[in-house]
Amino acid sequence: MTAASRVTATARVASVVFGAARIVLGALWLHEGLFKFGAHFGRADILLVADGASAGGRVPEYFSVFAGAVLRNWPGLFGVLTPVMETALGVALILGVFTMPAALASVSTLMLYWSSDQLIAQYPIMGVLSAVVLAWPVFAARWSTTALVAWLSQRRGRRYVLFDGPLRQWL
Repeated sequence: MTAASRVTATARVASVVFGAARIVLGALWLHEGLFKFGAHFGRADILLVADGASAGGRVPEYFSVFAGAVLRNWPGLFGVLTPVMETALGVALILGVFTMPAALASVSTLMLYWSSDQLIAQYPIMGVLSAVVLAWPVFAARWSTTALVAWLSQRRGRRYVLFDGPLRQWL
């Protein structure tokens, strides 16, 4: 086996492994969002989080301030947006659309949940998977909807700036 073929084989394996990490992360987010829809997650749940933040000693002060100023004032909005956002994250990651922004949103959302002392067993796993996708976004998105669109456009003789160079990792 030549050095070039080893690199190609390694890249192929990496794209499968990191792509699988992206899809598993997406499935976990999709599960979270759909579960909340099924459980009729809403205003009351957000108010519980806000109340817990003001009463809990394990909640950092910055989140207590956020909960009091934002969550308590718009619980209905956040009650709707939370499952919508989780479901959208899941779909984006599974399809491989905007992989890097979705992974960043995943980490940010998990940090917000951890700050609010909302800890679920799969959140650490989701955090690790998010970090993996962020560390190797090009491999994680190699087998994705974006890669398919780029391949089809290239095959038709069209080249788009978004699909080449440093911008590619954001898709």
